[in-house]
Amino acid sequence: MLRTARTLPVKEDDFDDGGYLMRRLIAQGLTFAFVVSLGAAQGPYRSGSNRNSAVPNAAEKSRIAFSASLTRPYEVGTASWYGEDFDGKPTASGEPFNMYDFTAAHPTLPLGTFVKVTNLHNRRAVVVRINDRGPIVPGRIIDVSYGAAKVLKFHTKGVQRVRLDIVPARKVPAMFAMLDQPRLIP
Repeated sequence: MLRTARTLPVKEDDFDDGGYLMRRLIAQGLTFAFVVSLGAAQGPYRSGSNRNSAVPNAAEKSRIAFSASLTRPYEVGTASWYGEDFDGKPTASGEPFNMYDFTAAHPTLPLGTFVKVTNLHNRRAVVVRINDRGPIVPGRIIDVSYGAAKVLKFHTKGVQRVRLDIVPARKVPAMFAMLDQPRLIP
């Protein structure tokens, strides 16, 4: 005996439902993208300020001054490094110099200040602690340790143009956490 499969009656609009749903989803997605792009084209929303006003109000002036102070470097100039000749000798802070620590010498910053040094040639940066006075060569703004110069990739060159930014005390632990090497837990 041969058995045949039963077939259900097929309606014409059964196949149209899938196409309708797909077109509807595409239309919704395009509408959403269009509405979002309209909002982005208008620029950022500023509450409490008049867009047509040429003179910023007091709150906007303080916001502009605060953001400018965050992006303005403390100092830009030439850096050098010092290492083996001074290794183990006392620094201005009284601690022995370690050429592999991330420390630096600066003429005026208070000892213990943390400074982010950015190599302007390759954009590499490192946070160093000021523990010594210097540099003694005119025209240089900072002397970093050999370890810091190696991270900044100018240890073979000797001198490099850098940017100095003061690191606020509250950000120091986070900066060191980012510099720390990842450890695998066995």
